[in-house]
Amino acid sequence: MSEKMIVIDDVSKWYGSFNVLKHCSTHINRGEVVVVCGPSGSGKSTLIKTVNALEPFQEGRLFINDVAVHDPKTDLPKLRSRVGMVFQHFELFPHLSVTENLTLAQIKVLGRSQDEAIKRGLKMLDRVGLNAHKDKYPGQLSGGQQQRVAIARALSMDPIVMLFDEPTSALDPEMVGEVLDVMVELATEGMTMMVVTHEMGFARKVAHRVIFMDQGEIVEDAPKEEFFGQARSERARVFLSRILQH
Repeated sequence: MSEKMIVIDDVSKWYGSFNVLKHCSTHINRGEVVVVCGPSGSGKSTLIKTVNALEPFQEGRLFINDVAVHDPKTDLPKLRSRVGMVFQHFELFPHLSVTENLTLAQIKVLGRSQDEAIKRGLKMLDRVGLNAHKDKYPGQLSGGQQQRVAIARALSMDPIVMLFDEPTSALDPEMVGEVLDVMVELATEGMTMMVVTHEMGFARKVAHRVIFMDQGEIVEDAPKEEFFGQARSERARVFLSRILQH
């Protein structure tokens, strides 16, 4: 079993003639938390979506837990069922209750019985501090609560890795903390995490490494102390000076 949970090897992607990812290579070890940051349009969300094949790519190789994402023979739904993904806009089903949102994929994808799925779902809901809301619908919850439900739903699938694509960027500022608290707890428990975010406080607190992207390229890939202490590239230094002023 490889220590490397995610391996991104020379991945390039185009939208038509636009080269959105350029020769990206990095890896994430088991139990490691890696934050991906960079200016808008730098390719960071596209990169994280290639990891569980939500975005196809044209060149390079990508492995999750030694499974080749780029291989046409790979069972992608099966692979995705083990990769938790939390999006910017929650992606909860508005017509289903919180409990139904938590159990649907467990039953349909993992083949769990309804009782098993409810038990697991409520355990994860409790973990994000929302058990009291199990019978509500997403529209009755705040944005921060909806995002915590989305995290609980991903955790209900027993993921081997969690991907977060700007999980706090659609939230009101006072709700950001409650979502980051859950993510910090996950990180301290040893969950392998790849997180696209502008929350540099979170990066400083729990990231092992920071990847900085600009114009589709990985410009820096460094331990967090090094990145925040003395970023090597001018582009990263400018980015940090802008983002850390506030």
